[in-house]
Amino acid sequence: MSVSQGEADLSEDERAALELVRETGGIHQSDFWKELDVSSRKGSRIVEALESAELIQREEAVYEGQRAYYLAPTAREFDFSLLMAGDMLSPFIGEEEVDPQSDVFSQWLMNLTYEEE
Repeated sequence: MSVSQGEADLSEDERAALELVRETGGIHQSDFWKELDVSSRKGSRIVEALESAELIQREEAVYEGQRAYYLAPTAREFDFSLLMAGDMLSPFIGEEEVDPQSDVFSQWLMNLTYEEE
């Protein structure tokens, strides 16, 4: 995954925080600063910086009976190219059952193969 301009400007603490959010796929803010071993004040500043760079999103949630915030990576942080073969989207997307013998799947695999060469 390439580094965006917003990521290039991050401090060491902000990079570690972004990596934590990405690795967990999302984390409650109270657990976030415990995992990073920073104060809630410093954790809040890190969250604000990552949110303003649009690298994470913060949503209100209820956690352990308390109003809290949930931090998640932004959708643009996911590498959707892994679902593509040329301009063909994976036939697995949205399907409950996939027939690996289907022509659509075979064509998608062929596109992947020729794309690698």
